[in-house]
Amino acid sequence: MTLNRAFDEVWGTQEGRDGRPEFTELAGWINDTPHQELDRRQKAAEAAFRQLGITFAVYGEEEAAERIIPFDIVPRVFTAREWANLSEGLVQRVETLNAFLADVYGPQKILKDGIVPPELILGNPQFRGFLMGQKPPHGIFAHICGIDLVRTGPDDFFVLEDNARTPSGVSYMLENREAMLRLCPELFQIYDVCPVDRYPDLLLETLRSVAPASTRGNPTCVLMTPGHFNSAFYEHSFLADSMGIELVEAADLEVDDDIVWMRTIEGRVRVDVIYRRIDDDYIDPLVFKPDSMLGVPGLIAAYRAGNVALVNAPGTGIADDKAIYSYMPEIVKYYTGGDAKLPNVETYRCREPQALKYTLDNLDKLVVKLVDGSGGYGMLVGPTATQAQIEAFRAALVAEPQRYIAQPTLALSTVPTLVESGVAPRHVDFRPFCLSGSDGVQIVPGGLTRVALQEGSLVVNSSQGGGTKDSLILSDTPGEFGGGQSQSQVIGAQSQSQGGR
Repeated sequence: MTLNRAFDEVWGTQEGRDGRPEFTELAGWINDTPHQELDRRQKAAEAAFRQLGITFAVYGEEEAAERIIPFDIVPRVFTAREWANLSEGLVQRVETLNAFLADVYGPQKILKDGIVPPELILGNPQFRGFLMGQKPPHGIFAHICGIDLVRTGPDDFFVLEDNARTPSGVSYMLENREAMLRLCPELFQIYDVCPVDRYPDLLLETLRSVAPASTRGNPTCVLMTPGHFNSAFYEHSFLADSMGIELVEAADLEVDDDIVWMRTIEGRVRVDVIYRRIDDDYIDPLVFKPDSMLGVPGLIAAYRAGNVALVNAPGTGIADDKAIYSYMPEIVKYYTGGDAKLPNVETYRCREPQALKYTLDNLDKLVVKLVDGSGGYGMLVGPTATQAQIEAFRAALVAEPQRYIAQPTLALSTVPTLVESGVAPRHVDFRPFCLSGSDGVQIVPGGLTRVALQEGSLVVNSSQGGGTKDSLILSDTPGEFGGGQSQSQVIGAQSQSQGGR
């Protein structure tokens, strides 16, 4: 594909320089701010991120030095109407995911009714059959979902994948906003921007709301991390600190008589809710990997006894399997009675002979993914792949077709992005974060925009060289946020951009 086929979210087309009608002021800001000034602000943001320790590691690299995810100073902007439509679709999506999980770990009606092939569930390594009949507190399985969206036109949004295990990236959403307030305060005077800084409060509300019935008094919530060697450790510590809860590792917890306790210098404290940032396979060596040093022996027993809530619940990985994703239009209709408000990208299930044949015949035009892959690994982007890569994927597909899906190469939307030569279009995706608690679904008006920094690239993952942008959601109530944020925030940000802090 070529860039000039893509819809640009500011200019409308690659040729335009006046901006779409709703973004003429943003277009003017981009055109009028000198390249050197944008570059100065961007470098200031990245220096602050490095100083704060907002880093990640790429596993498998010999010099696994911590690096920052590149930040782009030109924001992405959504209108209030666009966000309202997205929010409706996101709520429907995460409610469906929870209904699906409750069903497959319960009566399995969707399998009996032939909507989803039973072997895709029962034979899936992410399906935890021993939890059949286990209802998590308040019946919620996926408390935190990151739904990856792509855009191809003014009103054309598609779900690329569902992240229902341990979705990451929300700290970048929050820190990117802080950087923009400090370095580009004029944008928050031009636009009424919905704030995102309530996310930690909403997350804490969600955690407390799903505490088990055995909780006495105020629930004790903790965030469980694999430790500082994990690539997302900064986010773990950032969120725990923002919520005012303890950041714990396996050594800080113990299970006694099916109750989870946290060791403190003042004695043991009972734990009611664990926001775990550790995959199922590592959380309890008595049930999963016996050699895991990251888990707590007996944790699953405490969960099954109803004495602790695990966020997200064990077994949710079945909901973000890409083979299951391909059935989401049918799954949404099955549980809601209506069509998906956010459609899927057209998907070919290579386990099906006709889909496999089509995929093999069109490898140079398709994106092929492992059903359990993530981070941009195990993926073929046909139009940019070498012949050797295509042939290697062909062999893998023929050998194990059930492990792959294929999708057309979409002309993903672009957003103006600061590059060495100036401002140029780069492809983006979007991950909003949806919180499901006992009071329903809540979504902070924002999300993580990931940008492919290489010209023409469609791969936005940080591990593959992508960066991030702030995502501004405009309010439909003029003056609601005093020019985007409270006036004191903007004034304070302005003074910092002029040399404060």
